[in-house]
Amino acid sequence: MTDSFQYTCAAQDGKARAGTFSTPHGILETPVFMPVGTQATVKSLTPDHLDDVGAQIILSNTYHLYLRPGDDLVAELGGLHQFMHWNKPILTDSGGFQVFSLSETRKITEEGVLFKSHIDGSSHEFTPEKSIAIQQNLGADIIMAFDECAPPYDKVYNQKSMQRTHRWAERCLNAKTRTDQALFGIVQGGVFPDLREISAQTIVKLGFPGYGIGGLSVGETKDEMNAMLEVVNEILPENKPRYLMGVGSPEDLINGVLRGVDMFDCVLPTRLARHHNAMIPTGRMNLKNNQFARDPNPIDAVCDCYTCQNFSRAYLRHLIAAKELLASTLISIHNLQFLISLMKQSRQAILDHRFQPFAQSFLKNYKGN
Repeated sequence: MTDSFQYTCAAQDGKARAGTFSTPHGILETPVFMPVGTQATVKSLTPDHLDDVGAQIILSNTYHLYLRPGDDLVAELGGLHQFMHWNKPILTDSGGFQVFSLSETRKITEEGVLFKSHIDGSSHEFTPEKSIAIQQNLGADIIMAFDECAPPYDKVYNQKSMQRTHRWAERCLNAKTRTDQALFGIVQGGVFPDLREISAQTIVKLGFPGYGIGGLSVGETKDEMNAMLEVVNEILPENKPRYLMGVGSPEDLINGVLRGVDMFDCVLPTRLARHHNAMIPTGRMNLKNNQFARDPNPIDAVCDCYTCQNFSRAYLRHLIAAKELLASTLISIHNLQFLISLMKQSRQAILDHRFQPFAQSFLKNYKGN
């Protein structure tokens, strides 16, 4: 099914692109925000909730599912789609970021990474071949090459790490045997334009059906991130999707689309919801604040999500004060629909060749935190 994975650019406005990417479980309309279901579940939400907010695709995590319940068990029970009752596309990351961020004890070699589980301290090894084998067991539509997400400012280390990531990418390609999965390569290189250029050129030569842009939103400034996107997207092919990994702030999504990014993911909308914060067009609203105790209005009067159509700020604040789990569910519904709708609006603006003013207006009104 390799031919199933085709990217078509339907329209372009400046660098911004509106496209489609076909997978065995459906066609993605880009630009697209992808909710994160780390452990085969988007926190506090059911698959029906995700359908209702317009999610086209969700992510799951190789590292976490390998440790618990085990990729062999998932495969035995029919793969992730059947296991979690989701019949649309799924993307799994390689586990690389989690190996480096969650395991305090790790050893990196040319072969791979030795690490200890954050759950019980048991010892494990991830290699490019192991990561691909796990992802093939999980059965996602899009899988990611195993890479290292290096600290952004150490150039000597970034160069060494990037070169190893390139060698690992080639091993991932050689290890992949399933034809119904699209393997994306990942561009690294920290905040260094020359390294990013080398990495993009090298990964493109390997001929992946899509490309992840990794190692960003990990401590660098937003200006540095945007500058790296401009460098990389000048090199990545126009007929393949571009995926900015782990980025979910509304302003970052708009700035990414402006620079030619097609796909985004982040835990931010559900994490904010668990901390009582709702995303709105001007920034964030902390619904725990006393000012909302008698507020009869929805989070956002123009939002058509289930939460805004049915519940007041006062009710949501009550749920938060009472420590009711429903608060996280309702705010997560709103936050995910906010980002998914933002990308749908961006797509339509690109198709109408009015994305530049749309983006300028959004960024002018959005105040961040």
